[in-house]
Amino acid sequence: MTDRGFASASLPRHLVRGAVGFGALIGSVALIPVLGPVVLLLAPVGLLALRGCPTCWAIGLAQTISMGRLKRSCVDGRCELTVSNR
Repeated sequence: MTDRGFASASLPRHLVRGAVGFGALIGSVALIPVLGPVVLLLAPVGLLALRGCPTCWAIGLAQTISMGRLKRSCVDGRCELTVSNR
């Protein structure tokens, strides 16, 4: 198994995680006037769906999109990023 960083197994799965995460975070603040402070319990759900932070989710989105398309190779301390032959 390779280290995928923040990437998900598929783009749809990553987008669903983002929708749930951002929806829960936004809802936890926007619904306070309607449902009261109990709705703040949605915030941890949102952070869990985003695996800790929105920035990490955005980085994972870029990694998920480029997964399998880019190839990194390092020789003698010098690394290059090239387009994969797939």
